[in-house]
Amino acid sequence: MDAYRSGAREKLLYLPAVVADKSRPDYLATVDADPDSTTYSKVIHRLPMPHNGDELHHSGWNACSSCHGDSTKSRKFLVLPAIGSGRVYAVDTATDPRAPSMGHIVESEDILAKTGLTFLHSSHCLGSGEIMVSALGDVDGKERGAFLILDSDFKIKGTWSPEETRFGYDFWYQPRLNVMVSSSWGQPAAIRNGFNPAEVGTHYGDSLYFWDWGERRMVQEVRLGAKGLIPLETRFLHEPTAPHGYVGAALSSNVIHFTKPAGSDQWVTSVAIEQTWVKVDGWVLPELPPLITDILVSMDDRFLFFSNWLRGDVAMYDITDPAQPKFVTRLWLGGAIRKGGPVKVLGGLPTDTSEVPTIPTVKGKELQGGPQMLQLSLDGKRLYVTNSLFGALDAQFYPEMVGKGSYLLQVDVNTEAGTLAINHDFFVDFGAEPDGPVLAHEVRYPGGDCSSDIWL
Repeated sequence: MDAYRSGAREKLLYLPAVVADKSRPDYLATVDADPDSTTYSKVIHRLPMPHNGDELHHSGWNACSSCHGDSTKSRKFLVLPAIGSGRVYAVDTATDPRAPSMGHIVESEDILAKTGLTFLHSSHCLGSGEIMVSALGDVDGKERGAFLILDSDFKIKGTWSPEETRFGYDFWYQPRLNVMVSSSWGQPAAIRNGFNPAEVGTHYGDSLYFWDWGERRMVQEVRLGAKGLIPLETRFLHEPTAPHGYVGAALSSNVIHFTKPAGSDQWVTSVAIEQTWVKVDGWVLPELPPLITDILVSMDDRFLFFSNWLRGDVAMYDITDPAQPKFVTRLWLGGAIRKGGPVKVLGGLPTDTSEVPTIPTVKGKELQGGPQMLQLSLDGKRLYVTNSLFGALDAQFYPEMVGKGSYLLQVDVNTEAGTLAINHDFFVDFGAEPDGPVLAHEVRYPGGDCSSDIWL
């Protein structure tokens, strides 16, 4: 709760900018988020990677709250696994926070030689100072869920466990509960080719995996079935002793709650938030899934936010009772469901939405694509939103966004009134970048945030 009550306001944001056609390197963009600055809401620095085609995606830190109390560890490097190339970059954000520089590069060839892993996704720092990175597959594009371990100097140590899962994706650990949970996206070869509904049963996952954290072994697999297809982002509550967490099942578009009842040695799951698919005409299927692609828990563990990338809204729920979330509000930020758009709605909108929404314009730009990655300020008052999911999926579902570039916007969160509202003074148009449009992804702050810090 100290981070929520007294954490510093974020004044800089770091996020990867992906070049869709791979004609030049991706880069790390630094954005000024200080409203008193003359460069507020602008990209103030761009650090290009040394190679084309990395497809930077998610990021983490070399050290975070899990290293609290260890004076030898500091939050110096932003860790950037490249989902396209299989490299890991460590960017120095401490020497000059407004102009980060390259610190270390872990080459994909070295990772493959020692572990056989690639298609790297999530990274978390460990209390030991090591860095753990999830992997989805091998060099042939076959599925292989495992975890790469780097030491504090970014040397490859090997894999975290000799055990592997069929599919890999995200993970979160809680040492006080002696547990790690990991999720399952799909086969890299299938993912790279865009989404084919016919492959859901064979090339995509529906499992949550629970691991014994101390012994580094998997102790339970929970098949979520039709209500939990393609579980992606996993989040525990921030309170390190609370046995409650969530995963967003992307295709089923439901939020799954997981918990370990007192006296039990098994984790149990339930559908905490269920969403209907929208009946439509003029789309590739007769029903459109909302498609949950990111979820986020506020630092005080009071609220859950999630994005529906295809439908086009961000939802906010009260999770004071973790097993029984209560709807608070919703904000429409784009998506395929929009007034005047090519997709006609026949039914199935949320009960709080009486008609097809009008998509807002921010600084003269109608929002393209749908809301995707979310990051919340430590005090819970500002929600940052980007709209790029993954290169092949962006091109498949929102080709106009690929051509025009993505955005970064800020949403004001009023927890007392229960409202979400766009801050029209903050908007970064990544379609107006000096060398051409790019696709921005996950946001990080120098001082930590709601989805990278784990408390021990």
